[in-house]
Amino acid sequence: MKRIFISGFALLALLQARAQNIPADSSSYKSTKLKLEEVNLVSSYYKQDGNNSAVTGGIGSEHLTDIANTIDVKLIKYGQTGIKHTFDIEAGIDHYTSASSDMIDLSANSSASSSDNRFYPSLTYLRENEENGRTLGIGVSSSTEFDYQSFGGNIMFSQKTKDKNGEFTAKFQTFIDQLKLIEPVDLRNPGSEGYGSANRNTFAGTLSFTQVVNKNLQLMIVGDVISQNGYLSLPFHRVYFADGSVHQEKMPDSRLKIPLGIRASYFFGDNIIIRAYYRYYSDDWSLKAHTADLEIPVKLTQAFSLSPFYRYYIQTGTKYFKPYGEHTQADEFYTSNYDLSKFDSSFFGMGMKFTPPNGIFGLKHWSTLEIRYGHYTRTTNMTSDIISINIKYK
Repeated sequence: MKRIFISGFALLALLQARAQNIPADSSSYKSTKLKLEEVNLVSSYYKQDGNNSAVTGGIGSEHLTDIANTIDVKLIKYGQTGIKHTFDIEAGIDHYTSASSDMIDLSANSSASSSDNRFYPSLTYLRENEENGRTLGIGVSSSTEFDYQSFGGNIMFSQKTKDKNGEFTAKFQTFIDQLKLIEPVDLRNPGSEGYGSANRNTFAGTLSFTQVVNKNLQLMIVGDVISQNGYLSLPFHRVYFADGSVHQEKMPDSRLKIPLGIRASYFFGDNIIIRAYYRYYSDDWSLKAHTADLEIPVKLTQAFSLSPFYRYYIQTGTKYFKPYGEHTQADEFYTSNYDLSKFDSSFFGMGMKFTPPNGIFGLKHWSTLEIRYGHYTRTTNMTSDIISINIKYK
C-alpha cells in the first residue's frame, strides 16, 4: 500500500512542476501533443464478518480484510483533423486476508490460503469526433492472483444526438479466465500433488441511452446480457449432505444473466442533487433481484460537499442453494454459498468531497480530495465496512 502512494505522489509532484510552465490562457488550446489530463489515486480498506463461510459448507467465519490501491492516468491529444484521442491507463493491487480460505486445510493453524495479492492493470483507448458526437473505443485488461488468471477485452461505440442532449452507447466485453482448482485438503485424492485447471468465459453486451430532459433532469436507461460458460463452481467450497457426506460445490457450466436499470439525476439549483437508481436482475439459475439506490450530494460551501447514500438490495436465491446438511444425493447441482441464498441487504454511508479553488494543500492542480465510508448489513448476519480515499490531480 505504501509503495503505491509514494510512487503516485512522486509522479504528481513532477507533474505539478511541469504544470506551472503552462500559460494561464491555454485552457482553450487543443494540443496535438500527448498531454496529461487527469490522475486519480484511490485507496480503500474493507473488512467483513459473518458466520456462513462456503469453504466450510455454509458455517464458519467469513472474516476478511482487503487493502486496495489503484492509480488511474488519463492522457489526451488532438489529431490534425481535430479528433480527440484519449488513453486511460489504470493499475491496481489488492492484498487480502481471509479466514474462510484458510480453512481449505481444516487441520492447519494457518495456511498459504489465508492471504493473497491481486494485480489488475487495464488500458483503454477512445477516439472521439467532438463535431459529430461519435466515439469509438477499445480496451484490454487482466487480473492475476494465485488461483485465478483473467484476460479481458472490450469494444464500444457511442453516438450523441444532433442537439447533443442524448447519447446512445453500445459496448461488448469478454473475459477469458483460467482457474487453478484448489480442492479442500480432505477431499483430495491420496498422494495428489499440484492442482488441476479449468476455463471460464464471460461475454457481456451493454446498451444504454442517456438523455438530458431539461436543465434539472437527466435520465439513463441501461440493459445488459451476460453469458458465462465453463467451470462456474468454486472448487474449495464444501457442501455437507444430509447423510453426513462431504462434497465439492457443483454448479451448471453455463449461466445467462439479464440486468435492466434506470438512473436519474435531478438538480435542485446549484447546491443539491438527487441521484436515484433502480435495477432488476434475472438469470437462468432462478435468481431474481432488485436494487434501489439513492444518493444526495449537498454542496455546503464552494469547496466542501457531503453525499449521504443508501442502497437496498433483495434477491430470491438460486434453486441450487441449501444450507449446511440439507442437500441430498437426489440433487444434481448443489451449493451452500450464502451469496446465492435468499436475503436482503442495506448499504449506507457518507461521502465528503473537498474541491478548494486553490487546490488541496494549496497546490492548484491537486483539485479534489474525496473520502467515503459505507456500512453493509444483510439478513444472513454478515456485516462489512469500507472506507476509501480518492485524490485527483487535474
